[in-house]
Order: sequence, then C-alpha cells, then structure tokens
Amino acid sequence: MSIILALDTSTEACSAALINQGEVFTEYAVCPREHNKRLLAMMDSVLKQASLTIDQVDAIAFGRGPGSFTGVRIATGIVQGVAFGANKPVIGISSLAAMAHGVFRRTEKQQVISAIDARMGEIYLGVYQVLSLGTIQELAPDTVCKPVDSLMNLDPAVNWHAIGTGWQTYQDVLTSQIPAQIDNEQAFPEALDIAYLALQAFNNGHYVEASQAQPIYVRDNVTWKKLPGKE
Repeated sequence: MSIILALDTSTEACSAALINQGEVFTEYAVCPREHNKRLLAMMDSVLKQASLTIDQVDAIAFGRGPGSFTGVRIATGIVQGVAFGANKPVIGISSLAAMAHGVFRRTEKQQVISAIDARMGEIYLGVYQVLSLGTIQELAPDTVCKPVDSLMNLDPAVNWHAIGTGWQTYQDVLTSQIPAQIDNEQAFPEALDIAYLALQAFNNGHYVEASQAQPIYVRDNVTWKKLPGKE
C-alpha cells in the first residue's frame, strides 16, 4: 500500500499527515501567520511518528487551494522544494474537497457544501457528493462568488451538510437558500483528508513532478512562480 505525506496551510489551520498501511499520523493546529514556522516541524513529526524518512514516502500531497493566497503559496513552495529534493511526485488536492471528505469521515454525510470566507464579501464554494468509499464527486466546479443567491440552483430537498468559515460568516444568507446542517466541529481543511484523497489519486496514476505543482486560487489575476530554472 502506498505511503502518502500531506501538508496543508490553505487557511488559518496548519497541518501535516501521513498514511502508511492503513495507519494515520497527524499534526494539526490553528495558528494564523505561523505556517512558515510550523509546517516543516509538523512534517518531521509525522515522519518520526511513523518511523519513516522522506525517502520512503511514495508521494507528497498538499492543499492547493482555494484559500488564503499566502497560505496556499507557502504549502506549494514547501512541497515543491521537499518533493524536488527527494525526487517524489506531487498531488494537489482542492481545499474545499478535503473539507467535504472531512465531513464524510466524521459523520458519513455524503452531500456536502464547502464554503471558505474569501473576504471582500465573497466565498470560495465547492459542492460535492462523497461516495461510499470516500471518493469525491464534484457536483459543481470550485468557484468564488457572492453569498447571495450562490446556492439557488441546488435542490433544497437534499440533506445537505455544510462546512467552512464561509458558513460561519454568512450563515443567515446561506441557510436562507439551503437549509443545510452546519458542521460546527471543524471549519478548516485537514491534511489527513488531503492524504486520503491523494492516496486515491496516486493509485489511479494522477500525480505530477514537483516542478509542475500548482496552487489554485480561483480568483483571477494571481500568478505563481515555479521553481527557478523549471519550465
């Protein structure tokens, strides 16, 4: 079974996780503006917990966004550097999809609307169906939008489950459109769910070289610089 290391700094939370032969090892903290200081230490911690080195990992996954521009850049840059140095493939996972997987992992709810507060009166929005084995089906592309009327095309008769800071910030506006049950246990993506989704992707051959790792901002007019000397 493949060994997956996952890192995430796409929101206020910072986390690392490793999956090996069904065992999981995790580090998680809500620590705004401390991601740069803590992420590598978290990575080292999960490797140590698993008694593994980076050379024994099959692939490195990361939360590619959307989310905090700075946070997404931090994870992408660190993963690029670590994967390039260790010659490991990379897998980018949607932060919104990871949140939906987290809902399924905790509650087994399968219809999930993830929303992250994008500031400027907008939310990052993802709508998902989580299948029985934890496979994510995207029902609508991840997007950035105004909360007003953002959910009007969804069926209100479906038992929707909701997660994320977007629901906390715009609860009244969003629940007036869809009477969703909000997950108050967790508001942020976790590296553990990124690892689970990345394991599926890796086993299906969906991964890239380190130099091709790309953040997903969703908003326009944001650029990312790859590793120097890489096309």
